[in-house]
Amino acid sequence: MKLKQLTITILTFCVAAFSGIKAASAASFSVIADGLYNAGGLSFSPDGNLYVTEAGIGGSGGCVPPASGQGDSLCYGTSGAVTKIENGKTERILTGLSSLALPDGTGAAGPRDIKFDAQGKPYILIGYGANPAFRDRNLGNTDLGKIIAPDFNTNSWKSIADLANYELANNPDSGDVGSNPLGFVIDGNNLVAVDAGANDLLSVNTGGSNLQAIVAFPQDILANPVFPPSGTPSNEPAQVPSQGEVVRSPTAGLRPSQFATQAVPSSVTKGLDGAYYISQFTGFPFPEGGAKIYRVGADGKPSVYADGFTQLTDLEFDPEGNLYALQYANQSAWKGDFDGSVIKIATDGTRTTLLSGNGLESPSALTIGADGAVYVTNRGDRPGLGQVLRIENIKSVPEPSSALGILAIGAFGVGWLHKKRATKPPVNGAVALK
Repeated sequence: MKLKQLTITILTFCVAAFSGIKAASAASFSVIADGLYNAGGLSFSPDGNLYVTEAGIGGSGGCVPPASGQGDSLCYGTSGAVTKIENGKTERILTGLSSLALPDGTGAAGPRDIKFDAQGKPYILIGYGANPAFRDRNLGNTDLGKIIAPDFNTNSWKSIADLANYELANNPDSGDVGSNPLGFVIDGNNLVAVDAGANDLLSVNTGGSNLQAIVAFPQDILANPVFPPSGTPSNEPAQVPSQGEVVRSPTAGLRPSQFATQAVPSSVTKGLDGAYYISQFTGFPFPEGGAKIYRVGADGKPSVYADGFTQLTDLEFDPEGNLYALQYANQSAWKGDFDGSVIKIATDGTRTTLLSGNGLESPSALTIGADGAVYVTNRGDRPGLGQVLRIENIKSVPEPSSALGILAIGAFGVGWLHKKRATKPPVNGAVALK
């Protein structure tokens, strides 16, 4: 069983759990868009319209091996897209973007996040999810692993920065080479992004210059990790031990009491204090309660802002400084329950569950609207079944503050986990919205 580079394969999103979570059954939501293909990040433009990325379903082009080296190859197509939601109607306003996915359209890498600068200019982050050494050699000239600047009027774009190539050339965490950029934030004239495969936080000028790593996140050492049982279903063999196989740690013997796991940063946002806040997804075996929110200040050093989560996929601040965290699921991925949660962390550290389960399933990203509502991409790992939700009528449930409280600061998809029946890909790779 190979454990190297598992972080690249996972996000393409997986699972989250939050110790002691309570259902907030009084909350409800409305579906404002559906029929999306591996829905990712979403953002409001200055004109008030909501835009959401779709990673697509890959295609019949060239293929690259999965990060683990086992399982089906990921194959290229141009089925990635961006969809605009305006006055209750959806319109695909950018098409033909790079996409990489498993044969059934799951596990897709492609358009993963979108942001608008103060002048309304859009930028899009394209994921990758494999070793960047294979990208150009196997796929040719693609936008996978890059940030692009699109023109919606002409259905065209230009490349701004190549994050995957930066990992190939520099490998800031000195680990296995792999790249899967997932989220970014615009900070003045800089685009600040996380690469889940490279385990780092990067910055580049909006014009494409001065691409550099701000910080690389270290591995976590797990005590008495819980592994999935042998024979647990998965379409990525490297993630689950074969029948009778014993999981080995890179640093210890059989069934070790300690196990090294990748950090896997999944999103970044900027706080009112000027620092960057980064959500952690965690790597195999995806420990429940093991994910953190990191804070990276002006000194470029990460400190833990809050912990006790499991596999976070996104973060967002509201104007009052409350932080919203998104969990892909409330249990470890291999358990097969993909009910997710939206959790509000107040400025005093109080945690509140806004919505847990009740239709919130494998969500991948969130944003806060000018109306104060929380908007979430739901079923983000399911081609043709993705949604955008508007969470409303919130009567939230406070979380216990014991081991889950915020820490004082002194110094901050996934289709492979279980087989899902993919919707039939449209003819010629085109994707139709409802």
